[in-house]
Amino acid sequence: MISGIRQKTIVRESGKIEISSQDTTEYLLSTEANRKHLFQALKDLGNPESYIFIISFDKILYEEGR
Repeated sequence: MISGIRQKTIVRESGKIEISSQDTTEYLLSTEANRKHLFQALKDLGNPESYIFIISFDKILYEEGR
């Protein structure tokens, strides 16, 4: 899972480094375009015809003993 999409690094005068991040949910809801894309993707989960299946040829070759 992605823990931080956008990170901001601050170096204090003391030399202390602080990293703040925007979590995935905040990022996906941060703009209208992102919200539309997220909600469309959630709707698509209910439609198996929209699924994209990926076949790993490495796995196939391994299972066939090659």
